[in-house]
Amino acid sequence: MSGAPRALAAAVLVAAALAGCSSPQPATRPAQPAPSSATGTRLTATLTSPVDITLRWTGTEPGAAGRIVEFATAPEGPYTILEYVPLGQTSYRHPDLMPQTPFYYRVRPYYGPASRPVEVRLPKGDFTAKEQKSDHEWAPPRTLRQTAVHTGSVKDAATVGAAAPTGLKATVMHANGIRFTWTDHASDEQGYLLEDRPQGGDRFRPVAVLDRNINSFGLITLPNEKRATYRVRAFSYGKGSNVVHLKTGSAPER
Repeated sequence: MSGAPRALAAAVLVAAALAGCSSPQPATRPAQPAPSSATGTRLTATLTSPVDITLRWTGTEPGAAGRIVEFATAPEGPYTILEYVPLGQTSYRHPDLMPQTPFYYRVRPYYGPASRPVEVRLPKGDFTAKEQKSDHEWAPPRTLRQTAVHTGSVKDAATVGAAAPTGLKATVMHANGIRFTWTDHASDEQGYLLEDRPQGGDRFRPVAVLDRNINSFGLITLPNEKRATYRVRAFSYGKGSNVVHLKTGSAPER
C-alpha cells in the first residue's frame, strides 16, 4: 500500500527532483551566501559530492510553526518545495542531482494556527483493487458553504487565535480512506496544511497542502496511519532566507 495515491492540492511535497547518478565521491565546495535583507534564517550550501548538496541554516523565526526548504534551477525560480521541516531541524541533504546543473536554494518559515487534533482508528485491511478503481468522489479538495462565521488574520498576533480552524471532523470512508471537514475562520491564509502524527510518532508532519478557503479533503492513508492523530492548519509563508547557489559537477563514473 506504500504506493497508494495521496492527493495533494496547490503544492506537492517533493522528496527529490532532477535525479541523476548516485555513487557519491568525496568533495567539498561551500556556496557563498548571497546578500539578503530577509529574516533571521541564514542559509549555506555545500557540494558534498559532484551530485549531492547539503544545506545548513542558523537563526530563529519567532512564532513560526515550521520551515519549508525550496529549490530552483534558475535565479528567479520557479521554486519547488522539497520538504516541510520542524523548527528544530537545521540541515537538509538533496542527493543524486542532475550533473552540470545550477541549483538555487532558500528556506522560508510558515506561520498560522492549527485546529484541535482528532484521533482516527481505521479498520484492518489493505488498499484493495476495488478501492483503487473507485473514483473517490469524496476526496478532492472542496469549499463547502459556510454561514456567519467569525474570522481572523493568520498574520496578526492579535487575531491569530480567531483564525484557527474549528470543528475538525474525520469520517472513515473505507479501511484506507478518511474525509476531513472543518470550519474555515482565516481571512488571509495562503492555504491549509493537513498534518498527522501516526501512533508512536513524536511530532505532527504535513501530509497534504491545500488551497486557501478549502474546508473538505479526503486522504488515502499509508500503512502506518491505521491509527493516527490529525489536525489542519491555516498558514501563511514568511520571508525567505538568503538564496544560495551551487552548480553540480560531472556524473561519477560507474
